[in-house]
Amino acid sequence: MYLEHFKISKFPFSLSPNTEFFFHFPCYQDALDVLLFGVKMGEGFIKVIGEVGSGKTILCRKFLDALDVRYMPIYISSPDVTPGELRKAFARELGVDLPESVEQFQLIKLIADRLLELHHEGKRVLLVIDEAQALSDDSLEALRLLTNLETDTDELLQIVLFGQPELNVRLNQHRFRQLNQLITFSYYLKPLTREDLHSYVYHRLAVAGYAQGKLLTNKAIRLLFHASGGIPRVINILCHKAMLASYGFGDYMVGHKSMSQAVMDSQEITDGLLVSAKKKNSIVYILTGLAVFTVAGYYYWAYLFRF
Repeated sequence: MYLEHFKISKFPFSLSPNTEFFFHFPCYQDALDVLLFGVKMGEGFIKVIGEVGSGKTILCRKFLDALDVRYMPIYISSPDVTPGELRKAFARELGVDLPESVEQFQLIKLIADRLLELHHEGKRVLLVIDEAQALSDDSLEALRLLTNLETDTDELLQIVLFGQPELNVRLNQHRFRQLNQLITFSYYLKPLTREDLHSYVYHRLAVAGYAQGKLLTNKAIRLLFHASGGIPRVINILCHKAMLASYGFGDYMVGHKSMSQAVMDSQEITDGLLVSAKKKNSIVYILTGLAVFTVAGYYYWAYLFRF
């Protein structure tokens, strides 16, 4: 494809969460610092929230890679299961030898015994759940109850949740007030700014071996920022398609024409982001208009009542 054309050794904008491409821009680094400090404290739940494609999974992988040998992380990426299935999956990852048929109270006892055994071995168990917004209400409550397993001085289990904003909406419901109070550390992943986007794109190009100087024109970067909304996954999709287009045109730079073609080819993704941005702007304009109208009305009536 375009590897030889642009003199690079690998595809810079692959969607796979390869930690080699992890970009240490302030938001990601702050989130990673919060995660590592949170597990060091060893209490309660930790929660990271971000929009679809904001980089939660690669952040999760980077977090897991950064843990030292004291920790035993158990990663679950498909949590859309019943509480019983979730407990069984957790128990198997812990190394519990499960009988063919086991009652839930027996299962919890087996998990507690194994956690205590690992605690005595100096291990700290982390249950890390990606796509946590897919957890059922009952599974969320089951997780809360698992954190009740503790010694007189230490908790035997710490849980880290990565999820979309819908998870926050659910956790703010009255029925989850106890779980919400157990979340000791929380972080929200924001979209990239235009400056961050520029650094992000050239960081990934550099990791892929690109060393030919400027690749994207200013107009292409401007369009990329507005079309992607600063969401890393969308940036990757658009950059990959724009490089393909430039390769097809025989260009050695990605210009506005190639980026426009990439955006047109990804309208099912970019239209939603642009509509969302327009709605936000419309709300701002409406609120500003109401504020101006209210102030003007106040001075108008004040003027009338002077006479």
